[in-house]
Amino acid sequence: MNGCAECQAMSRRGFLGVLGAAAATPLLATQVGWAAPGYTGDVLVVLSFRGGFDGLSAVPPVGDPNYQTLRPSIAVPVNRTVPLDSMFGLNVALNGLKGLWDAGDLAVVAACGMSSPNRSHFSAMDEIERAAPGSGVRTGWLDRTLGSWNATGAFDGVQIGWGGMPMAFSGPFDELGFGRLDDFALSGAWNAAERDKWVAALTTLHEAAPTHVKGPALTTLGALTTAAALGSYTPAVPYPDSDLGRSLQEAAHIIKAGIGVRVVTIDEGDWDMHAGLGRPESGGWMFDKLRDVGDSIGAFFADLGSVAQGVTLVTLSEFGRRVEENDSGGVDHGWGNVMFVAGGNVNGGEVHGTWLGLNDQGMYDGDVKATTDYRAVLADILANRCDAGDDVLQSVFPGFTGAHLGVTNP
Repeated sequence: MNGCAECQAMSRRGFLGVLGAAAATPLLATQVGWAAPGYTGDVLVVLSFRGGFDGLSAVPPVGDPNYQTLRPSIAVPVNRTVPLDSMFGLNVALNGLKGLWDAGDLAVVAACGMSSPNRSHFSAMDEIERAAPGSGVRTGWLDRTLGSWNATGAFDGVQIGWGGMPMAFSGPFDELGFGRLDDFALSGAWNAAERDKWVAALTTLHEAAPTHVKGPALTTLGALTTAAALGSYTPAVPYPDSDLGRSLQEAAHIIKAGIGVRVVTIDEGDWDMHAGLGRPESGGWMFDKLRDVGDSIGAFFADLGSVAQGVTLVTLSEFGRRVEENDSGGVDHGWGNVMFVAGGNVNGGEVHGTWLGLNDQGMYDGDVKATTDYRAVLADILANRCDAGDDVLQSVFPGFTGAHLGVTNP
């Protein structure tokens, strides 16, 4: 990784945090969640681009005359984009998303972000995932969302991949986390017969335990039994051979299995491109990352098939990048960014939000000015696709009063 020291330290801390959590968990190196009886909303998939995603490379404003001037070596030219409207194009590296866009199942939100700039990976990520600025609330927005569903089952909230639990899941509700479903198993139970013996023994062992010990233990054992029963999975289409591709394949597996999944989170790192981002005509770091994103998300929705009508995916990042390229062929920490929203009930084929331009009106201290609060995008999804009324939205996003954007359809 060639990013800033803070981002590298964040990755090391996250890794050590996962190891610490595993060492402190006697039964499983995981957390276990409760689910939602009677829930009729979509499965929400939150894909977090860790390190500061550069929306100006992903969805370049090729119609803005200042874009090429401010990025003389890394700006994406018009002929390296798929036209979205008169202002924006989609980087050709993201061509895997074109089918979703053409079908109206993919929307872009431009110039979005936190209500004020924050260029620190740590504090920006904390604020993004708490989603309660100016308050004393310390839980994560997804944990508060789970609470609104009166959760009761193990697969309600799931983190897939090796990044550890996101801060958005912080709070009283527990969630299930695993790197790969095949690895979510009892250590020492090398076949089904041995697993059944372990489950029977551990169930008996915990029967007389206090409720706060017995409940999580039995829920964990139930989750393990469910995971084992899922068996192997053959996707309907091939996925990229990448961490993101494999994680989204796991997500499709558990969603299509119908085991009560309500929220899936996946982290995709290595976006802190201060140097060597790569030239648009010859590929490189940014191009390769974007191609993986486009091909992986495209495969995910193709694999879901008709099930995609009940799934909404949204992307998040702690901040965007500065408009002007630096002397190292990269871009430094910025503010405004883009978000992608995909699914069977998305108001897609459209760039949402307010774009003011790469000028004095549309920029703040060298950054794209965020004209749309990212919480407005999340609130739109929760309201239209996840059964959230105004009371729930106020609980999930305390103090937020922004209007719904119409990015998704009720």
